[in-house]
Amino acid sequence: MWADGYDASVGLSDNDKKYPFAGYKNILNFIYDDVVLRNCRKIFDIGFGTAILSSKLYEKGIDVYGQDFSTEMVKIAKEKMPNAKLFCKDFSNGVAQELKNTKYDAIIATYSLHHLMDNEKVIFINELLELLCDEGIIYIGDVAFNTANELEKCRTDSGDEWDDEEFYFVYEELKKHYNNSEFIKISHCAGVIKIYGIK
Repeated sequence: MWADGYDASVGLSDNDKKYPFAGYKNILNFIYDDVVLRNCRKIFDIGFGTAILSSKLYEKGIDVYGQDFSTEMVKIAKEKMPNAKLFCKDFSNGVAQELKNTKYDAIIATYSLHHLMDNEKVIFINELLELLCDEGIIYIGDVAFNTANELEKCRTDSGDEWDDEEFYFVYEELKKHYNNSEFIKISHCAGVIKIYGIK
């Protein structure tokens, strides 16, 4: 239902510098620049939505693979990227079988993994790590905080706008599972987590 108006609603929140999408465009730009700089040839986009980011990478000649739960989002993305390999499946049930036989230079998840509970995130990220090339990186751009205190401050400041049905990243907790990672804070409520593949 949200597919048609998604881009506009995200832009409104980003421009207002408010939770949850403050910093949204800067996150996409950061990931785009990093993926292009690293000369990635093959990417896997999880929850690609209307393909704002992956379509730009596709235009750079990068092979795009993707998984999204929404048939309408897949349709919109396919129009932008006719040769991309896109599959409709809810990632809360894991990676689509068709995507498991490929190794990726980069795996991207922007504003999608907050639908998973913290323990589910770890299980899913571990599955993704198996799909990375030796020098590959997982990029998670999302509502995210360095500490639980920062999350609680944002929750308080956001009042009724806060979404209790989503499970946001707290990097100090996540890094206990992934020493080979870093967090780049982009706005007061969002950032990019980079998890490096095992060499």
